[in-house]
Amino acid sequence: MTKLPRREIMVALVMLALVAAIAIGTGVYWYFNKPTNFRVAVGNHGSSEQILIDAFAASLRDTKAAISIQPVFHDTQQSAAEAFQMGKVPFAVVRPDIVLPNNGLTVAILREEALIFVAPSAPAARKISDIAELNGKRLALVDMVDPDRDLLNRVLSSYDLNEKNVRFVTTTASQVPNLVQSRQIDAIVFIAEPVSPEAGQIVRNYARAVGSEINLLPVDNAQALSLRMPVYTEIKIPQGAFGGRPKKPVEELSTIGVSYRLMASSKVDRQPVSDVTAQLFRLRSRIANATATINLLKAPDTDSATSAALPVHPGAVDYLNREQLTFMDRWGDWLWLGLFAGGGFTSVLAWISNLFAQQKRKAVDDILEELSGLLSHARKCPSHEELEVVTMRLDEVVRQSIRYTRSGLTNTRTMSAMMLAIDSTRAAINDRGRMIDKGRHQVRRPIDPQRS
Repeated sequence: MTKLPRREIMVALVMLALVAAIAIGTGVYWYFNKPTNFRVAVGNHGSSEQILIDAFAASLRDTKAAISIQPVFHDTQQSAAEAFQMGKVPFAVVRPDIVLPNNGLTVAILREEALIFVAPSAPAARKISDIAELNGKRLALVDMVDPDRDLLNRVLSSYDLNEKNVRFVTTTASQVPNLVQSRQIDAIVFIAEPVSPEAGQIVRNYARAVGSEINLLPVDNAQALSLRMPVYTEIKIPQGAFGGRPKKPVEELSTIGVSYRLMASSKVDRQPVSDVTAQLFRLRSRIANATATINLLKAPDTDSATSAALPVHPGAVDYLNREQLTFMDRWGDWLWLGLFAGGGFTSVLAWISNLFAQQKRKAVDDILEELSGLLSHARKCPSHEELEVVTMRLDEVVRQSIRYTRSGLTNTRTMSAMMLAIDSTRAAINDRGRMIDKGRHQVRRPIDPQRS
């Protein structure tokens, strides 16, 4: 089997090291620059949140953003939140009063729905100006589902009211005028975004059915309720939110409601969450082409982000407070580790190079040492047979020297020394051969009779 020259082995190792370095560099570049994809759990098929998340995902694709999201739809808000809590997805749209995941941190508030009470303000016999005055009245629950009724019951209980002293009438928005005209209800309550067209339409239709002025009933203890039960939110309904003449409400109104939040798992690193938050707020005008719900998007309160009952994710805080990490903040440790690793890699290459240089010097030194020994031995050989052995060994050394020269293990000065040693050894072999022949001739020459 042919043995590779040492220079070729060294070149092969260096090339292998370079290929490995390029492969590692390419892998690192790909890892840090590949689009990051996140799965987002969303409940209630066809809901506003589903449409919003779909539009957000499409906007990220269209703008070729560095991040992407994949909506994962569930039948209910509860199942979506449970999947999030079990770690199946890193993001989810959560309504905290339904399920509040213990690993969820707020990224953004997608929208808020307020609990809105409406009652007649005239005539005096029918006038209701405070929630406490609903005692003994018939209250229409307009398009309310079970979680909404839970909120309603908590609010009524704070006024010492319950289903025993307030009669509930479950209905839809379209049935409200008929129920008013047939005097089957005394007031209505519903839950909706305060500035939404749907909320304004319900209030105006009720006012027309009543045929007189109406009162929007405030939840006076909304702040206390939200502090006691953080899954609910104190909401301010702005003046004139429901339109009409005169505008309703006539002044800002306080009530309580629920929020739909985009949450991230506490295990998700802050930088990806910061990127998601940034893209959500930057793309809101593009998302608005698909759903107006995005116009209700609001940032969570970052002043009490860490002490809030519903904490905000540090990544969202970074973006909202314009404290996003710089390149060195994000990758500084990796960069320094890379520099240290590069230094170690360079040291290994230097060690390999020095090792081959030592082998090169040793190989040449061995050749010169052997030539020196052959030269000394040639001067002392007693016979042609031993000189023949020295000559054969010299030929082998010459062949080995030629291989070293071709593989680049010798330089000009070393080669000159080797040529001088080889020539000297051949000259010594020839001289010693003549001396042996001369000695034999003297021994065998016949004796002259005349001289004897």
